[in-house]
Amino acid sequence: MQYRQLGRSGLQVSAIGLGTNNFGGMFGSMKDPDICAEVVHRALDLGINMIDTSNSYTAGVSEEFIGRALRGRRNEAIIATKVSSRMAEGPNNMGNSRSHIMREIEASLRRLETDYIDLYQIHRPDPTTPIEETMRVLDDLVKSGKVRYIGSSNFAAWQACEAYWTAKSLGLTTFVSDQPRYSMMYRAPDRELVPFCDAYGVGILPFFPLESGFLTGKYRRGQPAPEGTRLAKRDGGRFTDANFDILEGLEAFAQEQGHTVLELAFAWLLAKPSVSSVIAGATSTSQIEANAAAAEWDLSDDDMAKLNDILTG
Repeated sequence: MQYRQLGRSGLQVSAIGLGTNNFGGMFGSMKDPDICAEVVHRALDLGINMIDTSNSYTAGVSEEFIGRALRGRRNEAIIATKVSSRMAEGPNNMGNSRSHIMREIEASLRRLETDYIDLYQIHRPDPTTPIEETMRVLDDLVKSGKVRYIGSSNFAAWQACEAYWTAKSLGLTTFVSDQPRYSMMYRAPDRELVPFCDAYGVGILPFFPLESGFLTGKYRRGQPAPEGTRLAKRDGGRFTDANFDILEGLEAFAQEQGHTVLELAFAWLLAKPSVSSVIAGATSTSQIEANAAAAEWDLSDDDMAKLNDILTG
């Protein structure tokens, strides 16, 4: 497994990370904590140390399953969790205020069965809370030792930049990472977020690198989605002729190189200098093994140019 610096921090994270938004609920097998533990343990055995979750995934069950799975192996993992989502009815139970964050950090630590979180991420911007208040409470958590590093998720480039300069001007801890939706089929971050991260040394942690499975090759033009897959009930606008044209072009490119389109999806993201770790879910040990293998393919500049032609038509 390759390891990369998380932004300009001293923390080394695996090029492939394990996303756990399905732990505890989304798929039948992942409701079993023992199955989830098998996936976590196989990830660690393969050298995958980045494990990404959120307090809101299955109302905290994902964190509970990770805490249980890491008993005796906590030091092998980089735990990245998030805060922002509504966790209960009533006021002050969502967002990025000092009140909400201070309460939720304690709940996450308890569920994760740990006394520190490696990467604590703001899950999404909160227009009702001044960014200074958010950055000050995160700085307090770092100074207390409950959090080692901080990051953001789903921030627009201007929001990430505002947070960075607010913290910088006040002498506070800055975000070392941002976690956006980013893939070969969703390249919106290339316009502004990626240039910001490149310029300020912020690590990118892409989620949905396989576009909910579209980039695995399991979905075919003109054929119904396989039963039980994520896109079986709703394709999210992905099943268009234009997208299948791109997919088929990517598959042909990957096959010529002796790889799968799944491996290509990871390799393309890892060719971006600011990408620190690609976050991808897995429902079995075989899936985590396939994800881990993708980190071994290094694309050349010529490869990237050819892929750009495929992606832009």
